[in-house]
Amino acid sequence: MSKAVLSALLAAALSVAACSSGDASTSGNDLGTLQPGVLKVAIQPYAPYTDYKGGALTGLDSEILQAVAQKLNLKVEPEVTDFAGMLAGVQSQRVDIAIGGIAWSADRQKQGLFTDPPYYSPPAMAVKSDKQYKTVKDLENLRLATVEGYVWVKSIQAVPGAKLQAYPDGNGVIDDLGAGRADVGFLDPLIIIAAQKARPELGITTQYLTPPTDQEVKEKPAYEYFRSYMTSFYLPKQATALEAAISKEIRAMYAGGALTELIKKYGGEPDQFLKPAGHIAPLRRGVDRPADWTPPAI
Repeated sequence: MSKAVLSALLAAALSVAACSSGDASTSGNDLGTLQPGVLKVAIQPYAPYTDYKGGALTGLDSEILQAVAQKLNLKVEPEVTDFAGMLAGVQSQRVDIAIGGIAWSADRQKQGLFTDPPYYSPPAMAVKSDKQYKTVKDLENLRLATVEGYVWVKSIQAVPGAKLQAYPDGNGVIDDLGAGRADVGFLDPLIIIAAQKARPELGITTQYLTPPTDQEVKEKPAYEYFRSYMTSFYLPKQATALEAAISKEIRAMYAGGALTELIKKYGGEPDQFLKPAGHIAPLRRGVDRPADWTPPAI
């Protein structure tokens, strides 16, 4: 082989290598994260959903996100803030994503993108007595407790004869239930389950409310919050590729059983958390999902 031919082949090879290196660098950030290969996530301390202790993310939402990030070859970098800070961080594009306790709403989706729901939050009740409460009618004339500012405040105020007891945090709800000063407490389900495990002496159990019908919600719109809702991950409006990739991995976790195992790990019932109620799909169809969108389910 002549020196001229050899030189030409070497030049071509170097050219191909250079092009390949450039393509790989570009494809490494096809998802459009703020920093290539890094997923910056905002959380609030909200165990057992999200928390950051000892340099590690913990909680249900955190484990789901970390499993997704691993599939996408992204390193997770957390930023701890409060709920308002999580939303603001996404909307101002200071972080790539926010997780933990963020319910899908028509208003919020106008300012950001929501993934498909990694699970659904059922209407859970903390109950001290042996009585069973199945429907909203069963709650009439009772002392109903929740946290100030939670969505259930409006729902409770709409229940005939019910007395609203609002507390600064969930501990107040659990304390008064245990002391017999409240009949039913409305909190996120894993909060109740965690309290049961941490304070078994209180004798608190978890019950799930039968969601009000469409007609009942039509007559009393505040009853909407006695239904299950979608908890989703929240991203900036511009992060369409990242949202699609994360939603794809979430659906794979439904299909492969990973979400079922995680829900069980945190004490939840998969049928309650991973099967959408009938009212869920219409909320997003034609809003931020196609008209034929089907929510993920086990």
